[in-house]
Amino acid sequence: MFRRPAPKFRRPGRPRRRTALLAVGALTSGLLLIAPQPASAANLVKNPGFETAGTADMPYCWEKSGWGDNDFTFSTVADAHSGSKAMKVELTRRTEGDRKALITESAECAPVVSVGKQYDLGLWYKSTTPDTSLTLFRHDTTAGWQYWTDLKTLPISGSWTEATVRTPEVPAGTDRITWGVSVYGTGAVTTDDYTMDQVADPIPDPVCTGTAEECANGKWDVLPTQNPVRSMHSVVLNNGKVLLIAGSGNSEEMFNAGTFTSAVYDPVNGTYKQIPTPKDMFCAGHVQLQDGRVLVMSGNKGFPSADGTIGYQGYKDSYIFDPVTETYSKTNDMNDGHWYPSATILGNGDVISFGGLKEDSTGSVTAERWSAAENKWLPLWQVNQTWSYWGLYPSMVLMQDGRLFYTGSHTFGNNIPGTGSAIYDYDANTTTEVPGLQRKDERDQSASVLLPPAQDQKVLTIGGGNIDSNPDANRLTDIIDLKSANPAYVAGPPLPQGTVDLGNGKIPQTGNQGKMYVSTVLLPDGKVLETGGALHNRANPVYESSIFDPATETFDPVAADPEARGYHSSAFLLPDGRVMATGDNPGNGSWNHNVSIYTPPYLLKGARPTITSVIDNEWTYGDTQRITVDRPIAKAELIRPAAVTHSSDPNQRFVDLPLSVDGNNVDLNVTSNPNLAPPGWYMLFAVDANGVPSVAKWVHLQGPTAMAAAAEDAPSAHEHSFADSLEGKVKKPGKKRASAKVSTAIAGCDRHYGSVNVCVPTVFPDEVKKTTAARCAWLKENDYGRLKVNGKDDPLRLDRDKDGVACGKGDVRRR
Repeated sequence: MFRRPAPKFRRPGRPRRRTALLAVGALTSGLLLIAPQPASAANLVKNPGFETAGTADMPYCWEKSGWGDNDFTFSTVADAHSGSKAMKVELTRRTEGDRKALITESAECAPVVSVGKQYDLGLWYKSTTPDTSLTLFRHDTTAGWQYWTDLKTLPISGSWTEATVRTPEVPAGTDRITWGVSVYGTGAVTTDDYTMDQVADPIPDPVCTGTAEECANGKWDVLPTQNPVRSMHSVVLNNGKVLLIAGSGNSEEMFNAGTFTSAVYDPVNGTYKQIPTPKDMFCAGHVQLQDGRVLVMSGNKGFPSADGTIGYQGYKDSYIFDPVTETYSKTNDMNDGHWYPSATILGNGDVISFGGLKEDSTGSVTAERWSAAENKWLPLWQVNQTWSYWGLYPSMVLMQDGRLFYTGSHTFGNNIPGTGSAIYDYDANTTTEVPGLQRKDERDQSASVLLPPAQDQKVLTIGGGNIDSNPDANRLTDIIDLKSANPAYVAGPPLPQGTVDLGNGKIPQTGNQGKMYVSTVLLPDGKVLETGGALHNRANPVYESSIFDPATETFDPVAADPEARGYHSSAFLLPDGRVMATGDNPGNGSWNHNVSIYTPPYLLKGARPTITSVIDNEWTYGDTQRITVDRPIAKAELIRPAAVTHSSDPNQRFVDLPLSVDGNNVDLNVTSNPNLAPPGWYMLFAVDANGVPSVAKWVHLQGPTAMAAAAEDAPSAHEHSFADSLEGKVKKPGKKRASAKVSTAIAGCDRHYGSVNVCVPTVFPDEVKKTTAARCAWLKENDYGRLKVNGKDDPLRLDRDKDGVACGKGDVRRR
């Protein structure tokens, strides 16, 4: 059937077209003009050279496909690589869409495949355009035919050239595939002599190098050297080191003293180097720029007042951290203050940011845009504005067509109005609600992740709570397929349960208890580790970790981090394939400086493959790059390094690199779409058939020079028309306004008690009775101790004897 990828660029206000499909139905033997040719001995493609005629002006077992506003022709020509016929597809005018000749989507013609296997595809071609892609579709036994992935861009060639590529492992539920060459720019592509062979997969038996328990579930080690700073921001740098940003570390004493800290951790030798830090970057935003520097935006201008009349304030300052000099330098100011802003890198290297608190503690409704070309924040009038308050750390994931998906994950309190998730089109400046997110107002500090590979455009959202109402955090998961015409969340499997510390030791979780403060980490074997969390607002750590498999949409419980990892904790992937976890800042104001390292099971299966050489570490879109490996691998991918805080890293992504294999030489086919892999430095992993990854090599995708002056024959992005039929409520920009009202207790802390570092919850968990004795017992169990009462108000009735100290002996004796 005709497929409808999306336009490369969309101008503001241009409507999305819904074009008629031009599919050729399945052919029957009664319609054949000539008896069909059998596939050759190993070749799974029928009529691979177009020699057998069919119907509708197409060869047997081939159909016309494509979509969009373009002028095109399909023709069988005599200019063949072998035999007497070849297929020519030409676009003479194009506004949007593509055209392609595909193997017919029928049981008679589409090759049968086996789940988990890989296939080598090949063809001969001539091309006058760089805008081509070898595109696959798969037949799901439940959902029918659907787009699978783009594998390879074909360079311009005036003479017959062979192209080969290896598919990813066939997903579960797939029984057949079809494929062909998409043409999505003006020009012509002529193809002939298609081949498809199943890859022989001799898999060596894994050799367990740990205990049986470790080999099944991995292991955690707590490092002997503590993190010297109260870091709540973790950024993996393109030299393999980790930037740990604390600012004041949520300490008013350090803030008042002007003591702001960062550290650079070196995983190779286990050392820390403390870095002079110019401002309080506590709860800032951050993202890696395309050249490897780290953009750090806003932070904490001031702590709340003791009487609670003033909340947190965000400043306008912005800084860049240079991994080479390990120093910060100031940029121009943002247009607004943004304490807790989002930060998403776009396909052209720009950064877009939403939400957070302004300098006056109100909610910022100002969208900010960092220009990669100008190396600065753009003035307000150059940035499209919705005048919407997106909240704090709203998780905004870049989609393959350049739009942004707000996943519903955020920090503090309730979600935005509406369904709690939405698609934002910056060019059109419209927001469309997306349905299906369960209990949208209990997704505070849930985690969202673009599942591997990014080409699949699926997002998983895990857990969450609500610090305003303080219920038990949930174990909900939701999955959305952004490839759907009208995407909606559907319920995923419940999060596995672990143990929870309610103040008197660890006990098993029960009922629907889950966790907030979740960390999710993309792993090089194509799975996702979720770890850390707590049951309530800055209290009751949950000890549970599991690995999610996107192929089966199941969780597998694994070893749990022995350290509490709640508020202000994070976990992230290191270049050697291990996972590092840091932080924890419970409501009593303490800090966990211990660092944990997780060794996943794939590192306990014996020898690892090695990338012995990378011919070039400067990569461009649509390119083919060669590496050598010491033994066979099943896949390779780029993983964008982490920039994580508060369960949020919307830029984390795993980009599949289709393979063309010749012994130990492996050609990697790089996507032509910068929205799938925004420019920057990536970790390159090679993974064997047992899921064992190499140590990563660092490669730089589309450097600034290449971005500014791309070669004339560089391919355009092959984007698809996913999410093009949204049925949700569409909102255009609202009325211009200065800010949104936000409670000064936005952080869920009652400032009438203790210091600003201490977070006495405004609402206690449901199981805590509303008596002074019960509340004081809960505070004691969570190590708060006696608390000074700030001012004369006592809203939680903790100072019954009016001596200015909460939870004293006189308070708990009184009824």
